[in-house]
Parts: sequence; C-alpha cells; structure tokens
Amino acid sequence: MQALSLISDSPNGLSVAELADKMGIDRAIAYRIVGTLELDGFICRASNGHIHLGGAILTLASGMEPQLRSCAGPVLHRLAQDTRATAFLSVARGAEAVALLVAESEAGPIRVSYRVGSRHPLERGAAGIAILAGRPATRNDSDAVREARSKGYSVTRGELQRGAVGVAAPVHFAARAGLALEASVGVVALDDLDIDRAAPLVVASAAEISRFLRG
Repeated sequence: MQALSLISDSPNGLSVAELADKMGIDRAIAYRIVGTLELDGFICRASNGHIHLGGAILTLASGMEPQLRSCAGPVLHRLAQDTRATAFLSVARGAEAVALLVAESEAGPIRVSYRVGSRHPLERGAAGIAILAGRPATRNDSDAVREARSKGYSVTRGELQRGAVGVAAPVHFAARAGLALEASVGVVALDDLDIDRAAPLVVASAAEISRFLRG
C-alpha cells in the first residue's frame, strides 16, 4: 500500500531504485513488491522502466461510489430532516460538481428540487465551491473558495436557482493507492434556511462520511 501511494504521488512514475529509496528498503525487496503488484495489474512499466499505476486501480476506484452511496444515504436523510432542507452528496467530475445522492426533508410544503445527476461548474454553487475548498490552496482560488476553506463550509445564494440558499462542506478523503475522490455534502433550501443552524450540521455530516472513507 505504501508503494502504491508513493507511485500515485509521482506523475512521471518511479524507478525501482527510487521506490526503494523512498520506502527505505533494500532494492531486492522493492523488486519483489513491484513484481507482485505488476502481476496483479496494480502497476505497469513504461518504456523507460518507470513504474506507474495500472488498470486494476480503476477497478478499485469504480467501487468507491457505490460504497459512498451506502454510507451517505442514512447521513443525508438525517441531515435533511434536521435542517428541513434538501440534502445532497456531490462529487467532482472534471470541472463540474455532480449530485450523486439526494435526500429530501419530509417537513414543509415547498422543497427545492435537486436531482441526482444534476451538474454545474465547480466555481458556482455551494457544492462545487466546497469541493474546491477541500483542495490545497492556490493563488488562483476565488474569494468564495478562500472563505469556504477558512470557515470549513461554503454558502451561496441564488447562484443555481433563484431564491435558493446552499450550504456545503468538503468531504476530506486522503487518497490512498491512487483512489482519489473529491466530494462535498450540503443542503439547499429557500431563503428561510437557518444557516447558523444548518452549517454545523452540514460540517458534522461531511466529517461522518469522511471517517467512513478513511476506514
């Protein structure tokens, strides 16, 4: 697992010697580790001999979202009821945030519609801004992303739907063995959303899902 993590952090790949040095082990041991991982398809070798992640990693990654749905469903349902709003789990897909799971509150006659599969640019909407806030800081970050990173959650008003207020927090998932998943948890409601009450509940829900992902 340590070898896979080191390889995933090296965009240009690693030689066996470099891997051995980073792991602090003998090269003979590194060769045996590489041989086992290569046999199972978790790594592959480029023409220059450098080691990169292999196709088997994609199989592992594809299993993350179903597990995330299973874990997040009860958390979102509880969040929706506690905030009397529509709760959602969104993931990053390229430059967009995509709603993976949605739970609606049973309270109140009016609900904000947020469909599974709904997508919008990461730079707009609470979900996308929260995902960006979960990334390492860069000089190109917007003021909204910087504020969300400082507070631990984002707040937007009317960016995706007139009269709608969104609150979202990043899911902190430390990638291991190349399994990178960027996500956020949040709620969306009309102007009467109690942000002071909703924000701590959103952050707590994101933390609960983060703990599951970290195992």
